[in-house]
Amino acid sequence: MTGFDIHDERHRLKQLTDDGDTKLFENRDGVECPACGSRFERLFVTRRGAMSFPENDGSRFCLLRESSSMYVFRH
Repeated sequence: MTGFDIHDERHRLKQLTDDGDTKLFENRDGVECPACGSRFERLFVTRRGAMSFPENDGSRFCLLRESSSMYVFRH
């Protein structure tokens, strides 16, 4: 798969949070993960260089690094 442009998909996602450095979106329209091609549930976007996540609930994650952001897709 190729890159991911959040601006192209923004109308298909619902923004849940935005703290300036990070954003969380809900996939409302079956957008596919650019890393694996499967539909994802949530999209986390950060401009931070490092992030810590709490222990996951067994859900699969895919990561995509673009020039200015890291995308974390939860399936």
